[in-house]
Amino acid sequence: MIVAEELAKRYPTGQVALDALSVRIGAGQFVGVLGSSGAGKTTFLRLINGALQPSSGRLEVLGTVLGRVSAPGLRRLRRRIGVVYQHHDIIPPLSAAQNVLLGELGGRSTLGALRSFLYLTADERQRAFAALSQLGLGAKLDERAENLSGGEQQRVAVARALLRNPELLLADEPIASVDARSGELIMELLRQANEERGLTIVVNLHQVDFALRYCKRLLVLAQGKLVFDGPPGDLSDFQLYEDPMPDVAYAEQRNGHY
Repeated sequence: MIVAEELAKRYPTGQVALDALSVRIGAGQFVGVLGSSGAGKTTFLRLINGALQPSSGRLEVLGTVLGRVSAPGLRRLRRRIGVVYQHHDIIPPLSAAQNVLLGELGGRSTLGALRSFLYLTADERQRAFAALSQLGLGAKLDERAENLSGGEQQRVAVARALLRNPELLLADEPIASVDARSGELIMELLRQANEERGLTIVVNLHQVDFALRYCKRLLVLAQGKLVFDGPPGDLSDFQLYEDPMPDVAYAEQRNGHY
């Protein structure tokens, strides 16, 4: 599923975000990635999604070796991956239903995509309703996204990512800026998708309690290095709270990778 061998990422400033990271993530795993700001968590997910290129090392995702793949090949790979960002990336004027269905537009013709913005079929409405209902938002189907709370908007983004039926879901701090109820609903749905559908999930988290409760395997990054890889019960306080180098944190924040 995901194989990283001596994976490294250096930014133009010379700062090292990931340093010789080697890890294998198999199909069906629910992996949480922990670490202080600047530890390299977001960089790791952006490399997996092909949004960044490795500086060195080897990275294989869903059978595709990144760094050697063509642009069309990268687009095909990304269609197999669902992504949830910390800042939910929705379109405010559209309804919750339309935002959810945006996840399917990559497989449609231009005309079909345009029609979806103007008119939703009964089947589309039903699928959007089912996806939103799992996150307690069925009643908000026709609500404009800009009228939803931040937590509700993030739940819409999660519903959109899952509606695509991806083989791999990457979630970068999906509950960092949401209320407690939204955080619980999101993590419960991810656990359900993992257990019932076998969806492979890699999620970056700052909330240690959520990571311990929901994830089946944890990776801890510090200063761009992997300092822990194993079940939550084996995690030590030292591995969890070791601070990253300030200059690495600054480099990631300055480049928007935090």
